[in-house]
Amino acid sequence: MLRLDYVSCVLTISSTILVGRRCWEGWALAGLNSVLVCIIGLRTDQLGFIPANVFCMVMSAIHLRAWRKSGAAQETSLDAIDFGTTPPPNIALHSAISRFSEKGHCSSIH
Repeated sequence: MLRLDYVSCVLTISSTILVGRRCWEGWALAGLNSVLVCIIGLRTDQLGFIPANVFCMVMSAIHLRAWRKSGAAQETSLDAIDFGTTPPPNIALHSAISRFSEKGHCSSIH
């Protein structure tokens, strides 16, 4: 039988790493993990897990939505800059984002 506690452990670690790397997918995994913890709580009659994790699911959804919204706005503002004719207002920020993306980490929100 599939051990849901181990799956939850992997999801917790993965989502924490992804959020730390500024990947919106981390919030999605955190929400999925909260659903899994609610299932574990139901199966084991530990009903106290359910209200806390419903709250966590709502918070993950709010953060995911806000993060994706702000990322789309940031990408639009960087894409609108014509680097051929005028220098960008914050070249250091754009350089940092480009370097971070090149390393294979999540830096921009899609």
